[in-house]
Amino acid sequence: MITLPNYSYSLSEVQARIEEIKKQPLENFSSEKEAIRFALHCIDLTTLEGNDNTKKIELLCENAMRYQTAAVCVYPVFIHQAKQLLKNTSIKVASVAGAFPHGQLPIELKVAEVEYAVAQGADEIDMVISRGLFLEEKYETVFNEIVAIKKACQQAHLKVILETGELIEPDSVYKASMLAMRAGADFIKTSTGKIATNATPEAFLVMLDAICQFYNETKKKIGIKPAGGITDVSTTLLYLNLLEKALNTNWLSNTFLRIGASRLAVQLYNFVEF
Repeated sequence: MITLPNYSYSLSEVQARIEEIKKQPLENFSSEKEAIRFALHCIDLTTLEGNDNTKKIELLCENAMRYQTAAVCVYPVFIHQAKQLLKNTSIKVASVAGAFPHGQLPIELKVAEVEYAVAQGADEIDMVISRGLFLEEKYETVFNEIVAIKKACQQAHLKVILETGELIEPDSVYKASMLAMRAGADFIKTSTGKIATNATPEAFLVMLDAICQFYNETKKKIGIKPAGGITDVSTTLLYLNLLEKALNTNWLSNTFLRIGASRLAVQLYNFVEF
């Protein structure tokens, strides 16, 4: 029986905390340019479109090398190509798998897709929880699905996407975060980037709270990935500031922070280069 904490969040209180953090400077970067360079190196450069093809993957990998991003993220059929293009670099190849972006498939099919992605050489798997089951409070089913997918990942790291824009309430975001981490997530991630509401500072801060609590309970560090909706330098700096104030400096590396903001990458690159 899975029991999850009832954490009484007020959205207005979360927003007030964010406003207070906005008034505080970043403490662990010598300049704004240094902070943006760090953020650029945390990006998972991504293409997840129906018209993806080998030429697009080639360009994606070229840009990842130019920007020195942490990873590229592609559909499973492009993993092998990306691995070949990036084989002499430290850039990871991530893949969505497990019925991305809706999560509405039987677990056997989700696991089969993850197994395929791992066999193709994926370093990281980005899966999405079944929000329908979660919102029906079928927590044990969601937990068991994550456990099964984690097992299928073998040595690949698992990022669990909560799709916070569909969970809506801060309490739900906190519960989903704790559930994912207890089930074996290496990262928790806000969003697929495929719905109207993606990453928000509010959801991000609640997820940071959950990571902090989980670390206090287990001494295990879990990574975090805001994705979608991060469109400019000022928003990027805000996310870094929230992370810095909510967690200690051990999370300030792309081992524990990834950013899903591919359209932002060129803006950040230009910011640090010129």
